[in-house]
Amino acid sequence: MEQNKKSKDNKKKKEKLEFQWKKAGKTSFIWITIILVTVYFSSVLSENRNNEVEVEYTEYKNYLSEGAIKSAIIINKTFYGEFKTKQTIDTPLGIRDDITKFRLSMPFIDREIIETWDAAGILYTFQEKSIDWTGYFLNMLPWIILIGFWFFMLRRMQGGAGGMGNIFKFGKSKASLWTSDQPRVTFKDVAGCDEAKEELMEVIEYLKSPKRFQKLGAKVPKGALLVGQPGTGKTLMARAVAGEAGVPFYSLSGADFVEMFVGVGASRVRDLFEQAKKSTPCIIFIDELDAVGRQRGAGIGGGHDEREQTLNALLVEMDGFDNNYNIIVIAATNRPDVLDTALLRPGRFDRQIIVDAPDIKGRLGILQVHTKKVVLNKRKIDLKAIAKGTPGMVGADLANIVNEAALLAARAKKKSIDMDDFEEAKDKVMMGVQRRSMVLTDDEKETTAYHEAGHAIVAIKTEGADPVHKVTIIPRGRALGVTMQLPMDEKHGYSKPYVDGRLAILMGGRAAEMLIFDKMTTGAGNDIEQATKIARKMVTEWGMSDTLGPMTFGKNNDEVFLGRDIQSQRDYSEVTARMIDEEIAKIIRIAQKKSEKILYDNKELLHAMASSLLKHETIDSKDIQKILDGKTIVRRKPSLKSSKSANGKINKTSLADSIEKKPNGKL
Repeated sequence: MEQNKKSKDNKKKKEKLEFQWKKAGKTSFIWITIILVTVYFSSVLSENRNNEVEVEYTEYKNYLSEGAIKSAIIINKTFYGEFKTKQTIDTPLGIRDDITKFRLSMPFIDREIIETWDAAGILYTFQEKSIDWTGYFLNMLPWIILIGFWFFMLRRMQGGAGGMGNIFKFGKSKASLWTSDQPRVTFKDVAGCDEAKEELMEVIEYLKSPKRFQKLGAKVPKGALLVGQPGTGKTLMARAVAGEAGVPFYSLSGADFVEMFVGVGASRVRDLFEQAKKSTPCIIFIDELDAVGRQRGAGIGGGHDEREQTLNALLVEMDGFDNNYNIIVIAATNRPDVLDTALLRPGRFDRQIIVDAPDIKGRLGILQVHTKKVVLNKRKIDLKAIAKGTPGMVGADLANIVNEAALLAARAKKKSIDMDDFEEAKDKVMMGVQRRSMVLTDDEKETTAYHEAGHAIVAIKTEGADPVHKVTIIPRGRALGVTMQLPMDEKHGYSKPYVDGRLAILMGGRAAEMLIFDKMTTGAGNDIEQATKIARKMVTEWGMSDTLGPMTFGKNNDEVFLGRDIQSQRDYSEVTARMIDEEIAKIIRIAQKKSEKILYDNKELLHAMASSLLKHETIDSKDIQKILDGKTIVRRKPSLKSSKSANGKINKTSLADSIEKKPNGKL
């Protein structure tokens, strides 16, 4: 243990020293550049300030005859003279009156010329020409700066501080290698997906003791594809595999393969597997596989493109001729429908592991994992109630609720998180943030109260409907009011009576407005939109129409590059299209008549619930039961702070989407 600790400390010191050297090198390069530029410009400025000019031979003769030359230095037939006094000379930059030195290239120097210098009283000396290193350096300095700037920009374009060798590392893999000294995530930190953990645990056991499987002739799956909607914990599952495996674990994203240069992606795939082969057995994790594994031959610009070359290289590396290495590839995606079929065949991704939204037991486990890191008031916290009240939520949603509850408790300066914080956080996540700044008129507030009461009473009086959990006229998100239903049990399939009941509940708000005020408002706009969407699916997809029968109408062309459902192929006639529209309208009208009848028969209950909403603004299932029993709601203090808002369109949850997946209870 002590030896391992020392090796880890030495490794950290070495990495720290390397980082300091790199930082020092970068800083030194910047300062050297600044110094060189300063020297260059100072030399240029000094040349501009120099009082030496080049003169013609006739001018030299005049100065010689006038006795204006004081001294001279002769270097290789070049006469460098100095005047006795400042002279006024016409230079290329203009007339200057401060010239004290001049130079002249003489064709030859003989005894007669020397005698003339002696006669003029000039002090002269002969010198050998020396190498002007400063001049050479100053002449080369602009090129040095230009080349240095070019290399610096090339490094920045390539992502960086990887040294000069990084220029030639276009095709190198960007995979990060997980080591044992990094923070570990284990299967204890993952809850809500037991089947997926069992599948991956088999892979981990093979990597730890492969001989036990090889004795029986068993072969480990070469690839495992984690499939599930966003937020279910696919990446977290892969991190847990890295923590449990105890073998080298290479992690990267599908987008890391793709670059602007042709052939780079395929080169990176080959380099990744070359690195992995040197440390087998090992695991490669590719997150967001659909970025590189989309179906081939569907591109707009033809089949031969950079992404397809990358995919071809990945296919060959996973199951080509040379496949004797114990490399297991784990990938994650939420778009398995757009992946190439060659990726999904046995021998590449042998197993598709579904990481689905958790049930109530899984949600409880996820809440227990996330609440370990926060301070709870355990006497007032009921995690089972929270898990039951969050159907359809995935792990990311539950983590968000825990975090929001902690933020609310901290904002209220509490010492621990209690149940009120969780309830408010749950309402914030599921229904939206309270809009305290908006002001409703009394008429708008009354209309909203009857609208939401209509939803609630139809839900209460409809057989088989989900129980009403909470009704509020406090504006949240884009909705002026919300009626929330929570199912008693987890639902995975829905019967026609249940769907008809959901349609009636949706139309309950409009029916209440017409019954009480005899006028329509825009508040039911989203209700009608969602009801129309459900009715259309009933007719065209679910076969729930008595007139058209169990048939589907319309085929979606899911073009993998242009997006899902961008084009719909119409495979039915105009007569059938008219029948579909008529059947949709008929289903919605029947639902509206059903809700109108329920509300007409329970008019007194509608008035009582609307009055309670106007008084208390939010009522829960216990308050609703008191209203049904004819009792008065007594509040010591309001459960939620009052807020008012201005008129707007009531926004509801997509019921068609919730029926296809799981209901979240929000109307």
